[in-house]
Amino acid sequence: MTDRKGGTRSYGAGARILSIGIASTGLVTFGYFTVASHALDGDARYDRIALLWSVLFVIVSVIYRPVEQLLSRTIADRRARGLSGHPLRVPIGIQGSFALIFLAVVLPLRETITDQVFGGSETTYWILVGATLAYGVSYFARGWLAGHERFGLYGLLVFIEAIARFLFAVAAAIGIATGENVVAMGIVAAPCVSLLVIPAAFAHRNRPTVDPPEAAIAPAVDAAIESGPGAEAAEAAAGDLTLRRGAGFAGAVFAVMLGEQTLLNGAVIAITASAGGIAVAGLVFNALLIARAPLQLFQAIQTSLLPHLAGLEVEGGQAAFSKTIRLTITSIAAFALGLALVLLVAGPELMDILFAGSNGQYSRVGLAVVAVGMGWHLVAGTLNQAALARGRSGAAAVAWLIAAALFILWCVAEIVEDPVLRAELGYFSATALLVLMLTLIYRLPARSTQPADPIQAEAAAATER
Repeated sequence: MTDRKGGTRSYGAGARILSIGIASTGLVTFGYFTVASHALDGDARYDRIALLWSVLFVIVSVIYRPVEQLLSRTIADRRARGLSGHPLRVPIGIQGSFALIFLAVVLPLRETITDQVFGGSETTYWILVGATLAYGVSYFARGWLAGHERFGLYGLLVFIEAIARFLFAVAAAIGIATGENVVAMGIVAAPCVSLLVIPAAFAHRNRPTVDPPEAAIAPAVDAAIESGPGAEAAEAAAGDLTLRRGAGFAGAVFAVMLGEQTLLNGAVIAITASAGGIAVAGLVFNALLIARAPLQLFQAIQTSLLPHLAGLEVEGGQAAFSKTIRLTITSIAAFALGLALVLLVAGPELMDILFAGSNGQYSRVGLAVVAVGMGWHLVAGTLNQAALARGRSGAAAVAWLIAAALFILWCVAEIVEDPVLRAELGYFSATALLVLMLTLIYRLPARSTQPADPIQAEAAAATER
């Protein structure tokens, strides 16, 4: 197996470094909502902040994370082949298209979104628009950093983002500034401030590195990519992107992200709509925040997992591939069971301390069920990265969409009268079903998306020229 600048060691070290950064980020994000809840007395103003966050992260995760994953997988694949100069034209085009589509939808609907979603708050609407555009740049940077295994800078980027957001809530809590809009402004300021790490990333871009032996083929393949009618054939063999291949992968991940964000935030939106107001939004949001904070922590592992698995798939390291998946799932199971036990013992008391307005409205069993569902969700995310690395993105997308659709149907059906318990049970069931489907996909044979020999592709391109 090619070393790839450390191979398995770089994955383990990268996952640890990134885990520290994102663990801190998860705690600070949790703190942002705790402080905001007390600063706004847990009333309708906090409910609007929770709804803004839910809507925002459904949008940005769905339209931007596909390009983050596309960049991460493609750059890692090319680095495993010893290729350099990773072209960004196609990812930039896809990212820009998603941003323009977003603006084309939300700008004509400004009054409708302002009145029917945010209770007449035009400031909240513009924060949503501004934050969505800012996160476009942030997620592109994350994909580039992950593909190059710059996990320290990746962790720093998301940590700075969380700290910037948290400071706005603190300012409102201690009286430096007051009001819902100050707390909400942290959501749009955070991604802008986090981009301060980007100059550091490019300052190290041209450092000399030791390439694996197969790097000797890179100049010929890169030259083939740059010219002639055979360029696309060489491009495919080099693990690079044509618009068709890039859009296909991004489209599948788009569906995956839509499914994931529906599981995390869809209940807030669906139950709020079915209840006829936003009064319940904060309660449902806080219950699923138990899942969201650990998911943010394990995003570190998943972020480092995709480029690692993509490299193993290129190099044929199937035993290491399977071992990585097993170890990750074992760690997740231990974490989820431990959290479920804590919530079963002291869940309602902790929620009353952390969030104003809880007033004993959470049950021990319901909170423990969310913790187990969070474990299922993390396992699903791990199996999803395996599917992406092995060329099964389309099948994975279908699984996520099925689970998400059933979850929303459950939330609006009102079979369980208590909206919080309804969301908790629905989340557990949908994530368990998702793990079952992704396990079946994982057991399918890998689908090769890359020709084996870049030199042959270069020769074919030269013949066509």
